[in-house]
Order: sequence, then structure tokens, then C-alpha cells
Amino acid sequence: MPIMRYKKIQDEYTTYRLIEPEDIKCTELCTLNNYTYVHVPEDVVLPTQHSQITIDEVTLTDELKAQIKSSSKRIKLINERVVIKIREKYSLNDEICMNRLRDTQEFSDYNTFVESCILWGMQEKIKIGL
Repeated sequence: MPIMRYKKIQDEYTTYRLIEPEDIKCTELCTLNNYTYVHVPEDVVLPTQHSQITIDEVTLTDELKAQIKSSSKRIKLINERVVIKIREKYSLNDEICMNRLRDTQEFSDYNTFVESCILWGMQEKIKIGL
């Protein structure tokens, strides 16, 4: 059950949210159309929830996946971290210069490094079901 959704319910005194297991963290991805989408790690059994909360398993279509990715703060943070990893080694000016150095070992090294940063980002997204 990688991605679930539920509606947060609010009354006069309380906002009812997903109750997570004590020892395992679920990742809130975003809210779309009043539904909060959450990644729940595989084989995790959620504790009994408030009676006001109904949790639905999501069938992740390409369209829904794209909507979640474009709205998710977590995805934005992963993408920013990919850029930070690249910037730790190459400035924006360095990257522009690399375009002129195609078919050189220097470009190959640069490209290998950038691809490793992108792969890291993809692996992080897969960990949260996207």
C-alpha cells in the first residue's frame, strides 16, 4: 500500500489526521481536491484511525502521479537536493561550458556525475512510491 489518501476532518476543536505507527514514518506528499496523499511504506499496518477518517488505497495513474509530483513539497525538495549536489561540484557557468566540451573526457566525467545525482533523486522518489 504505497500511496493512500484521506480527507482531514476538522471540527470545532480538533483536526483529525492520519495516525501513523509509532516506529515508522509515513510521508505526506500533497493535498489535491481536499484529499491528502500519503506514502505508507510496504508491509506497514496502520493503527486504528479516528472514526472520522477513512483511508483509501490509491490506484496511481500516470495523470495522478504527475499531479502529485507537481504539488508535492517532498518532490520539490528532492529536486532541489539534486541541483545542490550538482552545484557542489559544478557551477552553472561550468555546466554551460561543458556543452562546448562534448566528446571529451572532461565532459564524460561531468555527465557521469550529473547522471549519478539524477539517479539518486529518482531513487528517493521511488522510495515514496513515485
